[in-house]
Amino acid sequence: MRYIALLRGINVGGKNMIKMEKLRATFESLGFDNVKSYINSGNLAFDMNVQMPAQSKGRTADSELAAKIHQAIQKDFGFDISVMVRTAAEIQQVIANNPFEGQFENDKDVHVFFLHEELSDNQQALLSAQETETENYAVLGRHVLSNLKISILDSAVGKGFIDKKLKIPATGRNWRTVRKIAEM
Repeated sequence: MRYIALLRGINVGGKNMIKMEKLRATFESLGFDNVKSYINSGNLAFDMNVQMPAQSKGRTADSELAAKIHQAIQKDFGFDISVMVRTAAEIQQVIANNPFEGQFENDKDVHVFFLHEELSDNQQALLSAQETETENYAVLGRHVLSNLKISILDSAVGKGFIDKKLKIPATGRNWRTVRKIAEM
């Protein structure tokens, strides 16, 4: 099965610097095949042909994979970073179900935030309360899509609203990057 790993905060702003060749080697050491990376900010696709170990109570197969990758990165590089894992099919579903399709001019106006877990109804209401003429949000399972008419840096999600206020680990990618990782 093909998976996508999205690492938060790798090679951003001069912090948590990891060469992609070394990161791919870490993934290969975990038994993953056909490891590919896209740009330098922690987007990796890989195949896993072995059966996942039995899932822990309340954990999905992709959260087990994320934990395994997190531990390997901590061991090999000393970084404690968030890791989100999705199947390639889940990435394709996000693309196919983009509620903002046709409503944006630039691939950098739409961002997808990959969440550690789904938002509760209360968390969704708090996110919806952040919407303005320049910031629109849609929740698709464990993903928040944002259509921004302002810089991501000036938006609620760009200022860490999901992590800080909703208390959910997340990592974001612009629409161009989401489409590129889907092609991997």
